Amino acid sequence: MAVDKEAGRLVEKRDLAYILILLAIALGIGTYLIVTTVLIAKDGVIYIERAKQFSSNPIGTIKAQPPGYPFLIFIAHKYAALFSNGSSAQSWIYSAQSITLLCRVLSLIPLYFIGKLLVGPRRSFWGLLILIMLPYPAEFGSDVIREWPHILFLSTGLLFLMWASKFGKWWMFVVAGFTAGLGHTIRAECAQIVIYAILWLLISLFLPKQNMSRPKAVFLTLILLLGFAAPAAPYLKVKGTVLPTKLKRLINYNTLRQADGVKKNGLDDTAAGYTASGLPADILKALGKLVQQISENLMHFFILPLMVGLYHHFGKLRKVLLTEKLFIFALIVLYAVMMVLLHINYGYISRRHCMPMVVFTVFYVVVGLQLIAYWLNRRMSKNNLIAHRNRRRWFFVLAAVGLSVCIAKFVRITPLRLEKQGYKEAAEWLKKNTDLEDIIAVPDRRIAFYAERKGLIYDKNIPEQAKYVVRIVGSEDEKPGIGKDIKEEYSTWINNHKKSGTLVIYKVIR
Repeated sequence: MAVDKEAGRLVEKRDLAYILILLAIALGIGTYLIVTTVLIAKDGVIYIERAKQFSSNPIGTIKAQPPGYPFLIFIAHKYAALFSNGSSAQSWIYSAQSITLLCRVLSLIPLYFIGKLLVGPRRSFWGLLILIMLPYPAEFGSDVIREWPHILFLSTGLLFLMWASKFGKWWMFVVAGFTAGLGHTIRAECAQIVIYAILWLLISLFLPKQNMSRPKAVFLTLILLLGFAAPAAPYLKVKGTVLPTKLKRLINYNTLRQADGVKKNGLDDTAAGYTASGLPADILKALGKLVQQISENLMHFFILPLMVGLYHHFGKLRKVLLTEKLFIFALIVLYAVMMVLLHINYGYISRRHCMPMVVFTVFYVVVGLQLIAYWLNRRMSKNNLIAHRNRRRWFFVLAAVGLSVCIAKFVRITPLRLEKQGYKEAAEWLKKNTDLEDIIAVPDRRIAFYAERKGLIYDKNIPEQAKYVVRIVGSEDEKPGIGKDIKEEYSTWINNHKKSGTLVIYKVIR
């Protein structure tokens, strides 16, 4: 990264030591989580199935959903195949988990330098150490989901945009745009780098910096847009649409809802008044849910330090607009808006959705811990000669307590999805006792995936072509009503540890 003298000053020997420590810890935790995972996320099956289709139907895969993450899985599996001939479900799972972990580990590098720009190297190191130890972000980094691959490209693009705005180097704008364009093929949210660049341009036009003229700011923004278009434009052309699927649904839903309200009420202002009357309550509910999910990601312990740190660093708006803090502030605002819209229109916000807000603000947890430690020291210590030493002690105590909470949570959540061990056992039985062409009706696609059989998802109605039926049974005498003779072949606890829930496999007698 040290390409010129100005940028080179951003990279020091201390940075290398900090980064290596962080990478080693993240790699160790991530590897342990992969090895002990009982069951991957439900969405993981979709990503792996898309990855399998890349060699035979790449265009169809691109049109179906953002292809970036499935393509990374495809490449990882190709690389793994050089050392083994495995093409089993487990080999695909390990390939997918490994590429996710690799993205998580690599993302720590740009995140460290982002933190260094914002709060300094030492605080950046502590912030990322806390992030590594947070159980839920760590779990996401060893599962078959695209959150960390997305954050890798988003953080890299954001870092180069921050460097670019600071030093005005044209190649940094190109890298920022190109990286964001690549990330756009993983998650559409990576396009926010373009939004931040345009925001920076507008501020530069009205509040020009000494080292940045208005014409140069316009030129550099155009360079970034061209960099973004290089990988994104071909993808969007093949996909056949520019807007993300959820955004299109949101626009169509609100349009239809308004039209329906006009039709029913006969007055535009009636429908608008009805929508407006419920909107404040919906926004408050969404914000409450957002804070709850962020707090869960931070193990609740770190939420207060985060709020204190954010308030301390973002209290003066002018200093925010004229520094690199602008981009983090814009990210917080944009994600908050997206999460509110998600909750209002789809009724949910998960820990996965709000994780970027945690990742890019975790540095301010350290700032908050230091401020709380300073306050505790003033309350407890009357001797100014030892005040600084006691302040550091308070910080280490607070950090140690928070990390202990994280470790305790790790113990409770690992192995990942142990509560669904029965799914894995049912899949193993199906793999050993059914033919390759047999069709299995399953309540969860992961059962058929692990069994390496064709599975049909069902809720109540069992597919007619199914030869075996996997069912979650509530009582011993309950059987699936499919209008055919059936025979129970196998049963197991869903949660073997707590002996709760029963999973039964039936064979359809034709």
